[in-house]
Formats: sequence, C-alpha cells, structure tokens
Amino acid sequence: MSTEDQELKSDNVLPIDEHEEIVSEGGKKVRIRGIYLLPNLLTLGALFSGFYAIIAGMSGDFNKAGWAILIAGVLDLLDGRIARLTNTQSAFGAQFDSLSDMVSFGVAPSLIMFSWAFGPLGNVGWAASFIYMSCAALRLARFNVQLGTTDKRFFLGLQSPMAAGLVTFVPWVCYKYGVEVTPLIAYLAAMLTVFTGLLMISNYKYFSFKELHFAGTVPYMVFVFALILLVVVAQNPHEMLLGMNTIYVASGPCMWLLRKRPGVKSLYAEENQAKSSKRKKQQPVKNE
Repeated sequence: MSTEDQELKSDNVLPIDEHEEIVSEGGKKVRIRGIYLLPNLLTLGALFSGFYAIIAGMSGDFNKAGWAILIAGVLDLLDGRIARLTNTQSAFGAQFDSLSDMVSFGVAPSLIMFSWAFGPLGNVGWAASFIYMSCAALRLARFNVQLGTTDKRFFLGLQSPMAAGLVTFVPWVCYKYGVEVTPLIAYLAAMLTVFTGLLMISNYKYFSFKELHFAGTVPYMVFVFALILLVVVAQNPHEMLLGMNTIYVASGPCMWLLRKRPGVKSLYAEENQAKSSKRKKQQPVKNE
C-alpha cells in the first residue's frame, strides 16, 4: 500500500475502506475509486421504496404499499437504463441492484400479501409467502449468472418487478374497493402467489423490450400512443396497472402454448435453423 493510500485512510472519519474495482471505459480496463452516484442513487431509492412498502403493508395501508412498489419498479427500470446511457455500469451497481430487487420485489410483496390475506391460513399462508420469496431469490441468482449469455429480446422466466406488481396490485385494488378477505379469497390469493413465484423460475420467455432505444428517434404516432396510454392509466391507475400487469404475466404461457402448435412450431424451427446457418457463415475459416 502506498503512502498516499495510507494517508487517505487515516483521514477517513469512519474506519471504512474506499471501494475500488476495475471497469471498462472506452474499451479499456481501468481501476476506479468510489462508486457511480446517479445509478446507485436510483437503486437506493428503489430499495427505500421496497422498505417503505413493507412498513405500509404490515400497518394495513395497502394503498401506500402499492404505490411504493410501483415507484420501486420505475426506479429499478431507470437505474439500469441510466447506467448504460451514461456508461457508468459497474460490478458494485449490479450486485447492489440485485440486493435491492430482493427486498423490493421478493420480500416486500410476500409480506404485503401475507398481511392482507394469509393471516387466517396459518402454515399455508407463511408457506405460500416463503415459496414466492424463495423463487424471487432463485430468479435473481439465475439472472445474474446468465447475464450476457441469453437472447436480449427475451427474459427467461417472469422478471421479479412484474411478479411483484401482480402480487402487490391485487391487495391494492381490493383495498380500494373494500373487498373483504374470506377464506376462499385467502386460498385463491395463496395459489396466485405460489403460481407467480413459479413463473419467475420457469423457462417461459417474456419480451424484455430491450430493443427499444430511448436515445434514438421513433415515429410520431408512437409518441402520441404513449401520451394516450398515459392519460388512460392516469384515469384509473389501480385497475389499469393491474390489468396491464396481468396481460404481461399471461403472455409467457400463451406464447409457449402458441409455439406448441404444429404449424407455428415448424416455423420457429425453420427460423432458428436459418439463424444458425447465418452464424456459421459469419464465423472465420481457420487456415490449416
């Protein structure tokens, strides 16, 4: 350790070592000290929103809990986008994002649903919540391991923010309309929670929308459609968000069933074979 590093450590108010890691900048590996502020600040905001959702849900205020999970989802979407647009991606940010997702989209939804409907179910209730939370952890671990090796157009398994939306928005809407939790509703909610958890670790493919480039231009009608959609959602946010979330969650199994049809299956097989042949042609030929 150099003398300069020792002096910097001795000047710290708290005995905490400075973070250092190697990142890629301009195609070169460079060592940085500290962390990138903007993307990690957004991740911290998502973590706080998830924590607040837990407090609100355990207090019985499912309206605030639903809004908090929604805000956490928006911030989770933004932190990765901002990091890529500003070239501030780092290993620290990736790990911090996963830990934040585990709290906001794994622990928080399971506790919110437990507080709303699972109390009378006893062991069945906490088992359903634990299954969902465990599936969220497995989903995040698999996503981190497979990062950069899968098709960017699709997510393998339901992503945790969308799963959290479905599990959280059901109590959100029911709380708005004063729906009484009967034993039937409690068991249906438990089945929904477990099924949503299993979707996260399934092999169903979901559109990732990563092909959308926000830095580029889009047709004018796309912007008009986005404006109309925003106005429609703003009129009835609870119902519209739950409906849109449900449609997206159902898209994975529906696409799987569609591909199982004989005509569609052969079409996908021909498309994959054409892509494979194209990749082989693009590979350089080795000289003997």
